[in-house]
Amino acid sequence: MTETTTGADPVYVVDDLIAQDIDAYLDLHRNKTMLRFITCGSVDDGKSTLIGRLLYDSKMIFEDQLAALEADSKKVGTQGQAIDFALLVDGLAAEREQGITIDVAYRFFNTERRKFIVADCPGHEQYTRNMITGASTADLAVILIDARKGVLVQTRRHSYLCHLIGIRNVVLAVNKMDLIGYDQARYDAIVADYAAFARSIGIDRFTAMPISGFQGDNVTTRSANTPWYQGPTLVDHLESVEVNAARDAALPFRLPVQWVNRPNLDFRGFSGLVASGTVRVGDAVRVLPSGKTSSVAQIVTLDGNLDEAIAGQSVTLCLADEIDCSRGDVIAPADAPPQVADQFEATLVWLNDEAMIPGRAYWLKLATQTVSATVQAPKYVVNVNTMEHMAAKTLDLNAIGVAEVTADRPIVFEAYAENRTLGGFILVDKITNATVAAGMLHFSLRRAQNVHWQALDITREARATLKGQFAQVLWFTGLSGSGKSTIANLVEKKLHALGKHTFLLDGDNVRHGLNKDLGFTETDRIENIRRVGEVARLMTDAGLIVITAFISPFRAERDMVRAMMADGEFVEVFIDTPLEEAERRDVKGLYKKARSGTLKNFTGIDSPYEAPENAEIRVDTTREAAEDAAERIVNRIVNSIRGNWMPTI
Repeated sequence: MTETTTGADPVYVVDDLIAQDIDAYLDLHRNKTMLRFITCGSVDDGKSTLIGRLLYDSKMIFEDQLAALEADSKKVGTQGQAIDFALLVDGLAAEREQGITIDVAYRFFNTERRKFIVADCPGHEQYTRNMITGASTADLAVILIDARKGVLVQTRRHSYLCHLIGIRNVVLAVNKMDLIGYDQARYDAIVADYAAFARSIGIDRFTAMPISGFQGDNVTTRSANTPWYQGPTLVDHLESVEVNAARDAALPFRLPVQWVNRPNLDFRGFSGLVASGTVRVGDAVRVLPSGKTSSVAQIVTLDGNLDEAIAGQSVTLCLADEIDCSRGDVIAPADAPPQVADQFEATLVWLNDEAMIPGRAYWLKLATQTVSATVQAPKYVVNVNTMEHMAAKTLDLNAIGVAEVTADRPIVFEAYAENRTLGGFILVDKITNATVAAGMLHFSLRRAQNVHWQALDITREARATLKGQFAQVLWFTGLSGSGKSTIANLVEKKLHALGKHTFLLDGDNVRHGLNKDLGFTETDRIENIRRVGEVARLMTDAGLIVITAFISPFRAERDMVRAMMADGEFVEVFIDTPLEEAERRDVKGLYKKARSGTLKNFTGIDSPYEAPENAEIRVDTTREAAEDAAERIVNRIVNSIRGNWMPTI
């Protein structure tokens, strides 16, 4: 874009190339490389102002933004410039009202040499989750420091997170130099302070520059106010730095499958975004986690077939053989596949207001894979000021820690340091669907590679058939005093009288042996249910009808046990007794102790109970006698044994 002047207002005209050959112009811009970068740092370091300056001074303005500027001929001089900045970096209404950035604001622009996507990340510690979002796809980070304040806690936090996420191109922009009179000594001291911290976290190189986002010093043009600075301007550096796409193209080929494309019986392709490397027609490939091999017959795109595809392209691969492949699988070179495992060490950045609960099951989403996973208590958390590894039992909001993660089935992965797509994941709360953590895999645990499931000749179905029954778990849940154990005991007696093979796992009984080492904190309750679920699953393998009577107050843990079982084998029985009625009964005197404060973490008093939303069987003990409820449940079980599975009752 070139600039001419008409009177006092700047007017922009299109390049000659556009007028002469629009196709050539579009082709030129289509083939530009793209750099994704973020601006981050502490509050009020001038991130949004810098982005406004980049857009305004470099004339990197979209047509709609340009039209908005030209529509008002009064936007001239310093006052007009400030109004222009506001238009260019206009964010959310709440952000404008508060004068801060509380979400990630993205801007798209280009120069003659490169295209850019810039993410303006919030500076407040409470919005670290938003900063992680912006950094997750960035090639470069511009870390701003207010020259008056120097290196702050949030400067360190954001630098550590950028390095953790794999950003290796770092710009240290010492901003607001105009407010300290362009003092070189102050600038040098800040850079030296930051350099010492950077070395401690593994940042071995960064590019420092003195700037003023408001005045424009060293942003797009070299400033006469800093003759002692001989480095590049910010824009010069952004235009020349290497982008991740070039690095990704040099890695081994990886295609996480997003969906199976089969518009007709004659076509079957596997679609997705090439995460890394290059694939060519004829290449031998392996589908993971199954390990099946084939070769690439076609590479299909909307614009026609290709001979090869590279990182960053969305393609559909047709294979020479009819092999099993579905969403979540990864296609890779046959001789250089990624790893497959179900237990890992990982770094987690906790993003939720509610602290992590060790042992609770979350959805783990990595590339196109979604599995259920649990996180153990952290090995340590990191103090971003001192880099000290500190002991902790959990992870609170914005905490950074290292922990072991266990998935419910093997997933395809690589270390995050090697491949961000197959090494980076998020954890999602199963109940609220909130993203609670961002994670980076380090390596699989040795036991995950050495421990394998032993196939047995006698199946669970064979064992159950021998007993003339359908193996299943009757999971009784409800408040203490609701009548779970009473009804569960009656159900087992009736089934036993019918010649059925059963076993009753009672909450109190299990805590005398298997779970005697567990207390009643939320974490211990989760582990209590996990262990019982594993025992129940093994008993169903033996062909038994397993009956359990546990308060099991959390939906996530009941769902965790359900996921352990085959379809139809988990029957949730909700003993729906109001708290007032359960407390009135108080056979064991527990509610009285809880009300007096001598019994902590008691369900219904100072610990929550999450009632089932879609239990297969519901029993209202205020309207139905225990004997009648047990008979109704047994009738259902008998019908299921006969193959007549009954609906929810």
